[in-house]
Amino acid sequence: MSTQSDYSLTRAAVTLLAALLLTAGTAREAGAAGSQSCGDNVTGSDIPAARAPNAAQRRAGAVPADAAFKPADMAVEVAAKSAGMTVDDAAKPQVLATEAASEPDVVAAGAGPDAAPVTPRSNAAPAPLPPIRQSGFVYCVSGMVTTFNPQMASSGVTVDTLSAQLYDRLLAVDPYTYRLIPELAQRWEVLDNGATYRFHLRKNIAFQRTAWFTPTRTLNADDVVFSFARMLDAHHPWHAVNGGDYPYFDSLQFPQTVQSVKRIDNDTVEFRLESPDASFLWHLATHYAPVLSAEYADRLTASGHQEQLDRLPVGTGPFMLNEYHSGQFIRLTRHEYYWRGKPRMAQVVIDLSSGGIGRLSRLLTGECDVLAYPAASQLSILRDDPRLRLTLRPGMNIAYLAFNTRKPPLNDVRLRHAIALAINNPRLMQSIYYGTAETAASLLPRASWAYDNDARVTEYNPAKARALLRELGKPSLQLNLLVPTASQSYNPSPLKTAELIQADLAQVGIRLTIIPVEGRFQEARLTAVNHDMTLSGWSTDSNDPDSFFRPLLSCAAIGSQTNYARWCDPAFDALLHRALFSQQLASRIGAYHEAQRMLAQQLPVLPLASSLRLQAYRYGIRGLVLSPFGNASFAGVYRDERQEQTP
Repeated sequence: MSTQSDYSLTRAAVTLLAALLLTAGTAREAGAAGSQSCGDNVTGSDIPAARAPNAAQRRAGAVPADAAFKPADMAVEVAAKSAGMTVDDAAKPQVLATEAASEPDVVAAGAGPDAAPVTPRSNAAPAPLPPIRQSGFVYCVSGMVTTFNPQMASSGVTVDTLSAQLYDRLLAVDPYTYRLIPELAQRWEVLDNGATYRFHLRKNIAFQRTAWFTPTRTLNADDVVFSFARMLDAHHPWHAVNGGDYPYFDSLQFPQTVQSVKRIDNDTVEFRLESPDASFLWHLATHYAPVLSAEYADRLTASGHQEQLDRLPVGTGPFMLNEYHSGQFIRLTRHEYYWRGKPRMAQVVIDLSSGGIGRLSRLLTGECDVLAYPAASQLSILRDDPRLRLTLRPGMNIAYLAFNTRKPPLNDVRLRHAIALAINNPRLMQSIYYGTAETAASLLPRASWAYDNDARVTEYNPAKARALLRELGKPSLQLNLLVPTASQSYNPSPLKTAELIQADLAQVGIRLTIIPVEGRFQEARLTAVNHDMTLSGWSTDSNDPDSFFRPLLSCAAIGSQTNYARWCDPAFDALLHRALFSQQLASRIGAYHEAQRMLAQQLPVLPLASSLRLQAYRYGIRGLVLSPFGNASFAGVYRDERQEQTP
């Protein structure tokens, strides 16, 4: 295997330096505000966990240089596990004997996408990478990874960070104009009044050559058909692989919406819908809709390792997976034959760990080059440091409090309104967002074209809340609140938000127990229906209102585990369908305004804030385009050492 990276080896030294910084007042305060638990709870049943040496072992030199766990090792471990063996029991070339015949461990540096496959060598090691400071950058983000396929994720790092690097979509959204633009589809046609969509694909789009797969052809219509048929057809041989859950598209009822996905010719794909859907194109432009390799899927089917499709990714994006350490970091390397042109940086390290030193301190010491979602309380430090730059953009996101409307006593709308009256939202804006968000009056952000300008923020009136609770015969009440631990684009400090809500509710006689949860554990608890409320949020890379309403509050979204309120109202669903059926913008706006008024009355969720998208980075980092939809592409990023040294 390859030698341990410079990033891993220098981690301990940087940690010691950062620890000294934490003794200073500003760094200590910022570190406390930004430091949260974000361990990656990935098990062998999801993505094979890394067996990385600890820092003490690396510092002492007790671990061999090849101890880092690479994706190639993941493939071996998965294959060995499926054969009932351990990796130690079976020689690696033997474990993957069927794959070794067709897939090399390395790719020749000069081989183009149409070149003949390199002869495989079972003991081959990937070429060592140059130091990260010479050839790439470190992107720090709190979060966890449960899959590398965004089709199977509901939110988080896979969608917000990885998807834009590993994969492409048929369409994209321009980050400046918010308009649909071509991506893998160079053009498209809308037929049958919005019931049929035909896409004409670009030619010569190369898939990534990885240690576990070498493509023999470029992208064609078969790849698009496979990517969507797998999600939409419950009888498709790949549908149930790795669980068969596709939260975003399930919540939109796509399997019921799309009648067929058909290959017209090698470069043309046609989608037929059951009825016109004005939001269809926008959903295809989200990062939940990547195009996968059908050839890779066929290869995995032949070898009996279908589960690797979502764990060892292959896409057409600008970067590909090179190394993954559970809960620590992900290394991406450049896709040399990326269709838009070779990315400027050879590698990117995505740091997933928060550690005990604070995320801001790692940016200040240079361990991080880019800090995603910095705490709003750190803005003054970021603005005053000449070594750093700060980007703020409007965001298509919403933070909200969801009530479990299926569980007493929160099935009573009057109690939900009493809780809303007790929450001091202005204090949340001041203590959590520090002027980087606006109080939400609707589930839609104000930037949405369907936002109802007549919507009003719920007033803060604890006296009225207490009176309503007495009227309901509940002057005292015990409730629980599920709270994610990682910071997100819509809420930089979820636990602190929960504590402020807890203090507000205590003033009106409601004792609130905070239950911290992480990633998939949150979904498991919500599915078990044992929660009273949950603090959550949503961000999307679509400008269509349907991307908020249907995934969060439609009846179908209960089954897909994105409707945390478990609220189902057929009249609300009918409004959403009415909006989708019309191609007239005025008609759609009218339906969505009516939907917002219904939500204000029924209050299945309490909108809290719509926040700006924040990102801080070292002065020498250039070309990082921040999207208002919560993601960024790394393809154009480069390092200007002169600017970095002399800001």
